[in-house]
Amino acid sequence: MRGGGLKIGRIMGIPIFLHSSWFFIFALITYEFGTDFGAVNPQWTSAQHWSLGLLTSLLFFASVLFHELSHSVVALRYRIPVASITLFIFGGVARISREPDTAGQEFLIAIAGPVSSFVLAGGFFLLTWASPEASMANALGTWLWQINAMLAIFNLVPGFPLDGGRILRSIVWGISKNYTRSTRIAARSGQVIACGMIGLGLFMAVRAYTSNGDVLNGLWLVFIGWFLLSAARQSYAQVAAQGALEGLCVSDIMTPEMPTVARDISLEEYVREVARTGRRAHLVVADGQLVGLMTVEALQAVPRDEWSMMSVQGAMLPRDRVHWAAPDEPALQLLERMRHAQVDQMAVVRAGNIIGMVTRDSILRVVQTRQDLGHLTGQ
Repeated sequence: MRGGGLKIGRIMGIPIFLHSSWFFIFALITYEFGTDFGAVNPQWTSAQHWSLGLLTSLLFFASVLFHELSHSVVALRYRIPVASITLFIFGGVARISREPDTAGQEFLIAIAGPVSSFVLAGGFFLLTWASPEASMANALGTWLWQINAMLAIFNLVPGFPLDGGRILRSIVWGISKNYTRSTRIAARSGQVIACGMIGLGLFMAVRAYTSNGDVLNGLWLVFIGWFLLSAARQSYAQVAAQGALEGLCVSDIMTPEMPTVARDISLEEYVREVARTGRRAHLVVADGQLVGLMTVEALQAVPRDEWSMMSVQGAMLPRDRVHWAAPDEPALQLLERMRHAQVDQMAVVRAGNIIGMVTRDSILRVVQTRQDLGHLTGQ
């Protein structure tokens, strides 16, 4: 996931975001905690039930944040930038800007999360042990030590993109010395485990339905399995793309044809040009000189009713803000820069002159072609 949602601050310079789905799960968990506290401790007041439910939810997500920060601290130790941490419906994710350099780094970054959750579980267990039975502190500690222990154990499941999948990848990587192969194995393991979770969840839901039980637990397991399956497939596709681009440079994947538009045409005219050519990005020229870059994304940022009144120059990215690449830059390095900058195209510049463009579509064409050739040659 890209960093996004509501930014709530920074820790160690890392932006912390709350995804929109987080608010739903936070409200649901708070309700569940408050209801359970009321059922188990009827002698408490409603204010105690719901205030403790709210506090438990806050500490649960603080524990998830601590888990992700543990990954981030180790990543920063190896000078791997952490772009953001986002809390969402399934917990949290720390987005690092690049992959680790060695299997050892991967292992330590991955294991840091479960270790931190086990440490928190131990701390909350001590709170439970030291507090009187049936007290609010005892109930709080009981829930949180169990949740953190479950969080650690679940993340150790050896399926990508869970921490256990990354640990598995680091072990295979260390033995085989092949990063691409190790990622494929971890991603395949993640897909198998996710399918198993979906199957188990469906079985639980059907069984609960036929016995007039609660089907929510089964459906929740199906939902988590579906999410992990999608993430594992995405990871597998990503490493396949990286393998296809390995050894190539920017000049191998760029498009030498550079579609241009005049800066004084209206955005409505630009829409017609996009529809005619199918191009999502155009160089903007005036008197034969480059003045900017116009993209479909920039067009979409302008309200539809202003297209007839605004020129391309008013919506384009100015020349001094256009991202560019050198023709001899490694393709994988460029792909990582494009992801980090969150752009879908880059100009290719040699000796101050633009000689081509690298776009998302041109990269996909190269990846698909090389993968098809790989299948035909059996590689």
